[in-house]
Amino acid sequence: MINTQKYNNLMLALVGALILLFPAYLLIKTYSDTDTSTANAEPQFVGGDTCIECHLPEYNDWKGSHHDRAMDEANDSTVLANFNNVTIEGNGMTHRAFMQDGKFMVNTDGENGTMEDFEIKYVFGFTPLQQFLVEFDGGRLQTLPLTWNTLDSVWYHMADSTYADQDIHHNNWLHWTNQAQNWNSMCADCHSTNLQKNYDPHTDTYNTTWSEIDVSCEACHGPSSNHLTWAALPEYARDDFENYGLPVKTSGINNEQYVDNCARCHSRRSSLSDFDYSTQNIHNHIIPNLPDIPTWHLDGQIQDEDYVYASFIQSKMYTKEREVQCNDCHNVHSGQLLFGDDYNKLCLQCHTADVYETPDHHFHKTEGMPGDAVISDSGVKFDVGSGTLCINCHMHGQYYMGVDYRRDHSFRVPRPDLSIKYDVPNACNQCHADKSNQWSENYITKWYGESRTYHFAQAFDDARNGEAHALGRLKGIINDELYPHSIRALSIQYLGNFFQDSLKHEVESYLSNLYPDMRVAAIRSIQVAGEEDINLLYPMLVDDTKAVRTEAARILSSLGLEQIPQKHQKAFDIAISEYEQILLYNADFPIGKFNLANFYYNKAEYGPAEQFYLKALKQDEELHFVKLNLAYLYNRIQKNDKAALLFEDYLKHEPTDAQARYSYGLLLSEMKKYDASLKQLIRSHNLQPERARVAHNIAMMFEFQGDKANTELYLKKEIAIVNDYNSNAELLRFYLSNKMTAKAKPLAIQMNKTFPDVAELKQVIEQLK
Repeated sequence: MINTQKYNNLMLALVGALILLFPAYLLIKTYSDTDTSTANAEPQFVGGDTCIECHLPEYNDWKGSHHDRAMDEANDSTVLANFNNVTIEGNGMTHRAFMQDGKFMVNTDGENGTMEDFEIKYVFGFTPLQQFLVEFDGGRLQTLPLTWNTLDSVWYHMADSTYADQDIHHNNWLHWTNQAQNWNSMCADCHSTNLQKNYDPHTDTYNTTWSEIDVSCEACHGPSSNHLTWAALPEYARDDFENYGLPVKTSGINNEQYVDNCARCHSRRSSLSDFDYSTQNIHNHIIPNLPDIPTWHLDGQIQDEDYVYASFIQSKMYTKEREVQCNDCHNVHSGQLLFGDDYNKLCLQCHTADVYETPDHHFHKTEGMPGDAVISDSGVKFDVGSGTLCINCHMHGQYYMGVDYRRDHSFRVPRPDLSIKYDVPNACNQCHADKSNQWSENYITKWYGESRTYHFAQAFDDARNGEAHALGRLKGIINDELYPHSIRALSIQYLGNFFQDSLKHEVESYLSNLYPDMRVAAIRSIQVAGEEDINLLYPMLVDDTKAVRTEAARILSSLGLEQIPQKHQKAFDIAISEYEQILLYNADFPIGKFNLANFYYNKAEYGPAEQFYLKALKQDEELHFVKLNLAYLYNRIQKNDKAALLFEDYLKHEPTDAQARYSYGLLLSEMKKYDASLKQLIRSHNLQPERARVAHNIAMMFEFQGDKANTELYLKKEIAIVNDYNSNAELLRFYLSNKMTAKAKPLAIQMNKTFPDVAELKQVIEQLK
């Protein structure tokens, strides 16, 4: 029998529990619904100030850092230079910095070379130098060459320190009013947050925008609106948010992914677009340059302004075995070294002090010991004791931009032996600049013995010098995963440049390599000679990396293919559209305009091609090769008078270009200027006497003019270059048509012996009998 009282009490308890649980259920459901709708929302930039409440220590580290002060509006608190009506001598002129109506002003040479007054709109950086930006029409900001040295508190002119060996006049590409010093294209994307270049190639103007003027939190972590939503939720409601709602992962990743986060700015590179926060693959928005000469030394050491990415990924620190990353040495929010001036402490995090911080390893005097300071090849004074610092032997550096001392991040062992062989730097002689490389090599041998590790520079140099054994060395580097993938990619490039026949047998495996830079190098190294080579490119059109698929599309578009196979047409259309967007994005550079013009030329869109060739020449008058391409275009559209003028102009600057002279000779022949044509053809032959086709054309020109002696002479020269049936047949034809039987008969008999399968030779011999 049921106890009614107990039953009623139980029902009351259950109802009460449901009443209590119901609001919680609604709460959970509400948050759950919110998660689903917002976790995958397109993230928006919300500004670094929103980070302070939860991330105050990181914000305090960042405040005042190089990233914080990467760019600012010019005002009393940001301008560090002396604008108290001071004169500045530089580039052979007298300039002036002064104040006017509360504005920071300079008087310097402008776009037409005359001295003008310009207002400073923004400052750029703060130490060891500060630069200044001036606003021009078309949304341009230009970087003044008048630069403030914040270490010594003096003005200097960039042309005197960085371009001292060049004449930087107002029409020069490097003049501060021209594209080489343009902020929008050269500097902006790494000095501000959420930079959108917004260049219009048709009007040649910018509408560049940013969300924050400096390099703030979201420059590295990505737009953070979803992160704010995540932070506002209770912990149990956050499951739908990946990576705390941030689009860029900076924790829980390997060192390769971590370093790639920094590469977008700390690398020498070409850009494919504004920064894409939705991808962790850097090759979807940049292509880092491979460390090759002339911008790097043959052994991969820094030479030009190369930044640190290409150096660091060469280092053993970066390898899978050690997996060192940027924040192992740097506070990534302040940019400072972790232990201040205690440089060796950074290295001793991994390297044992009782092995490496000893005279038995570094062989240098410690601080306080008797001796003299040395002055390095860069002019840096190294006091006694400096040789015990790891960075001075393994991270030597040089000055850039006049006063900015930057260290090579490849952490290399000094190799005076390579300096002797290949004229590359080594840390010993960079400090002991008064000593010879052999002096350093003698000490290295004394301390460490004669054994030296094989260096990839040896394979590269041998390849450049045509040494056959370099082939095996290059293949070994490419297939050895202990080498950095950038050096393996560069080895593919060398293989393609110097051992193309061997590349053909290897390239398919390189095209499927894990690393995008190796796939890009493989695509660029293919010399397309037939359908087999073209077929290698089609599968790359659907690669998951933009740099790879657009590089394949670029090459295919340049081949003049009448038709892409139907099964590849859709992929090609998508990839070639992406490639065109890359070209348009980079068309603010003269080379970008040139590449865009070539793209339209290959599509037979000659109007736009002509437009961008002309714009490239206007932007940089020293790009003479653009004139050559424009000349070919004018010839194609039957504007031969214009084409001839461009050939003449080009050859004034490049008189030893044999191919251009040959093309010009053919153009003149087409214009019925036969004497002038013959003159250019002969000059082309004299420059490159190994080209059979040129000798043949000269012979035909002489034959057309009735000069039999020179016709015979150049037909024989053709045979001397390439002794095949066709070249001999041309000479035989010439003898027969001019009734030179005595010469025709022995030639025909000899040809019959060499080419016995040609039946018509027997008929010719019978007729001659």
